[in-house]
Amino acid sequence: MKVALIGGTGSFGKALGKRLVEAGAEVIVGSRDVARAQEAADELGAAAGMTNADAVRAADLAVLAVKADAALDTARELAEALGDTPLLSVAAELNFGPGGVSPTPEPLSLAERVQRVVSAPVAAGLHSLAASNLGGEERPEEDTLVCADDERAKQLALELAASVVSGRAVDAGPLASARALEGLTAVIVNVNRRYKAHAGIRVSGLP
Repeated sequence: MKVALIGGTGSFGKALGKRLVEAGAEVIVGSRDVARAQEAADELGAAAGMTNADAVRAADLAVLAVKADAALDTARELAEALGDTPLLSVAAELNFGPGGVSPTPEPLSLAERVQRVVSAPVAAGLHSLAASNLGGEERPEEDTLVCADDERAKQLALELAASVVSGRAVDAGPLASARALEGLTAVIVNVNRRYKAHAGIRVSGLP
């Protein structure tokens, strides 16, 4: 699979890229700055570093790995270049306050709002994976959840997800489930802060 990491020079993008390269994926690191993209690609052993637009044009699946506050603007900028290439949204919008971390009050998930600004099918997933766990010595011993309305986007996202964890990639249903998956990020951040841990999730009872 050819995977474009949009914003692949950030901490999550690099951690994901590391795991994907190890799994044998052809990874293209994207950035607004070609020099930074190529530097990150060289560091990861990825296939190439390109502008975000060129990266998505060359990919089977694009991963929107920018920070949450840049996700919608980046998706708008890349809508034409994406065409019908599936897009995996991994970010979650969070509010940080004195009482802890909580989801924003937006009625739609970030992934659903991304779907409104691109014609490409959007999947959502990997929200429970921390960059520190993902980029460790070994694949994290965690499961990860993926949702989408489009079957092709979902299957590509599940294939990617299964390659970066030692647990399972779990089909969590339609894109509307992204509201819960993104909210789960806040729960995990609060748990890890409270217990000074690096916890993830495992889903029990599946065949």
